[in-house]
Amino acid sequence: MSTDLPLTSRSLPIALLRARERVMGPIRAILADVGITEQQWRVLRVLEEEGPQDPTRIAEQACLLLPSLTRILQKLEEKELITRQPDPQDRRKQIVSITASGTRIIRENLGASLAVFDAIRANMGPDRFETLLDLLNELHQDKTG
Repeated sequence: MSTDLPLTSRSLPIALLRARERVMGPIRAILADVGITEQQWRVLRVLEEEGPQDPTRIAEQACLLLPSLTRILQKLEEKELITRQPDPQDRRKQIVSITASGTRIIRENLGASLAVFDAIRANMGPDRFETLLDLLNELHQDKTG
């Protein structure tokens, strides 16, 4: 056993992964019932929240790599949850929009998703929950790393 390594309980990457699984486990179960993946859900949520946009922006907002997004968009289009149209300013690019069916999936499952977060918020306490979100967003914004 090595004593020069920090404990895994004090490892930021491991702590973040454990927290992610705590949050996403119940969400994955909800999404499995709907027949979409968590990555597809994130794309739909970004489009629902921010409106039609180009794939590069979607990839940034949904925390996805562009090659992965290409496959995800294809699946979502096959399921008729999004549409893709040529960008009017640059015909080489495309604009992705959520369809009424995609919006319906968000609306029908948002309550169950929010219930997961409400339970976490209740368990942590609202102030600590908001502090956690603030700290995570601050970590994301930090450009030194």
